[in-house]
Amino acid sequence: MSIWTRISDALQALRQGEPLSAVFERLRTAPERTVAFTIAVIALGAKLAKADGQVTRGEVSAFRRVFTIAPEDEANAARVFNLARQDVAGFDLYARKIAGMFPPRDPVLIDLMEGLFEIAVADDDFHPQEEAFLSEVAEIFGLSERCFRCLRARFVGDVPPDPYDVLEVEQDASLDAIKQAYRAAVRETHPDRLVARGVPPEAVQLAEHRLRDLNRAWEEIRAKRAA
Repeated sequence: MSIWTRISDALQALRQGEPLSAVFERLRTAPERTVAFTIAVIALGAKLAKADGQVTRGEVSAFRRVFTIAPEDEANAARVFNLARQDVAGFDLYARKIAGMFPPRDPVLIDLMEGLFEIAVADDDFHPQEEAFLSEVAEIFGLSERCFRCLRARFVGDVPPDPYDVLEVEQDASLDAIKQAYRAAVRETHPDRLVARGVPPEAVQLAEHRLRDLNRAWEEIRAKRAA
């Protein structure tokens, strides 16, 4: 049974009246955490796509940049998106249930926020309502303002990301300390680490984007310190 069939079954249970809390309770442990993660991205992403008043083809196709969907799973993936989009539950309810599955600022919550940002910028128009939506989800997830600012800068691109924010170090930290933080962040970004904490293999391409930004931040800091 593919992950999309399992997700579809879980969302169908929601539509048939099973309480959201009961569905997520079944998804608290591995390997079903991968289902919970994917439901969170899809459900929150479907509602995020409507935050600016419309769902564009670009926003729908953005799921393909977050998840690798095999041709045989396309029908179930589309069904999952439509079920989530039609669900009357508010996005904050989904966000709070997901947040309750992990400690505050758990790396998987940052993984999830990256997926949502990917969807938000898919139509090349980052709407103020989308920013408000993402800001509230980040607050529910217990993410710091600095973390949110870094994610916003990385994905929206209207201001360059602060390399110190990307590596989560202070500007007066020693180069050795920054290098250690960089190496630790790279280790946490390895696809095996993402899978271990519940990110489905279909979504590990998120790691490629983060690794690119980590490398760029480290090189920028190192170059400035060498000047």
